[in-house]
Order: sequence, then structure tokens, then C-alpha cells
Amino acid sequence: MSGRLVTLEGGEGAGKSTVLAAVRERLEHHGIDVVVTREPGGTPFGEAVRKLVLDPAHGGVCAESELLLMFAARAQLVRELIQPALASGRWVLSDRYTDASYAYQGGGRGQPLERIAELERWAAPVVPGLTLLLDLPVAQGLERVRARALPPLAQFDSTPALDRIESEPDAFFERVRAAYRARAAADPARFRIIDASRPVDDVRAAAVAEVDRYVAAVRVIA
Repeated sequence: MSGRLVTLEGGEGAGKSTVLAAVRERLEHHGIDVVVTREPGGTPFGEAVRKLVLDPAHGGVCAESELLLMFAARAQLVRELIQPALASGRWVLSDRYTDASYAYQGGGRGQPLERIAELERWAAPVVPGLTLLLDLPVAQGLERVRARALPPLAQFDSTPALDRIESEPDAFFERVRAAYRARAAADPARFRIIDASRPVDDVRAAAVAEVDRYVAAVRVIA
């Protein structure tokens, strides 16, 4: 486990981008040198995989291929960015990490959890010290996603421009949410669940408060 790796998780429409900015600002307020990244992505190879995975044109990708693509991008991210940053004494803040595969490819796609765990041990052995899980009802999250995905001429065409994952049925995201909550329940020392259904200022404040407590705890241990 690396206490200097902090991850942000949550389903669609949870507001991760907004919270990520607030968490980054708070870490820097504490005098911490932080590298911010995302999954899939974070490296040139990972960003290419991201485009492939999210492209609606690839609707026929099987669950096994999706899982392997996610871990291919993740393995590169760990070796090219995360491990070097941690080795230099910096912190890393990541928008999604391995928990996302347990939620999306495990809960959502039905891939065996032991298969994901084996890939995790081999490809992404760095474990976060803190994971903030932004949790909200699926219907509320998807309403946000579909609202922001409306094209500029929405009055003429109300069909949302969604990526391949966002286009999944609601039942898929219910399984994703359940898997995330199960992960958090199984590891309460690492996870902090934040109610993302509240107003954005309240969500940001809750996340910042958790970061303050975590940084204080890490510095006491150090």
C-alpha cells in the first residue's frame, strides 16, 4: 500500500471531475507535490486505449477484451507515471484506479472477481492509501450524464451523445454501484463514502474534510 496514492471512484454523473479539482487544491494547500492522472489514460498509450474503449463504434467488444484493455492501460500508467512519482516522494491523485474494474468489468460485465484480482496483483500492485467513493442513486447520476451530453441543437435532436460505457442500460449501472459499495464495505480502512447526491458545494466540502483527516493521519505516522 502507498499512503501517497489517493484515488477517486464513482459511477456515471457522480461529479468526479469537480471533486478531483477540489482535492488537488487541498493537497497543494497542505504543501504536497501532487501528480494528477486518470483512468483509462494518463499516458500516451493509455489515452489511445481510452479512445478505443469509449468509442461507441466498438459496441461489440467482449467483456474479456474490455478487461484486458483496461489493465493494459493501467499497467503502463503504473510503470510510467505512478511508481516513478511515488519513488520521487510525490503524491498521486487518480480519477479511477483498480476499483473501477471490480465495479465496471466485475459488477457490470460479470467478469470473475478472482480474475480481476490476479490481473491487479500482476499489472497494478500499488494499492491506494485513500479512496473517495462518490455514491449516488443511478437514476440521478444518469440524468446528469444525459443532460450534459445533449448536443448544441438539442431542440432539434434530443438524442444524447453518449460514449460506449454511458450507453449501457440502467441495470448495468445498478450492478456497478452495488459492486462499488461492496468494495467499500469490505475495506472501510481505505474507503470513504461520500454522498454525491447532495449539492456540489456540500460534496466538495465532504471530500476536502476527508483529505484533511487523511493527510493529518499520514503525517502523524510518518
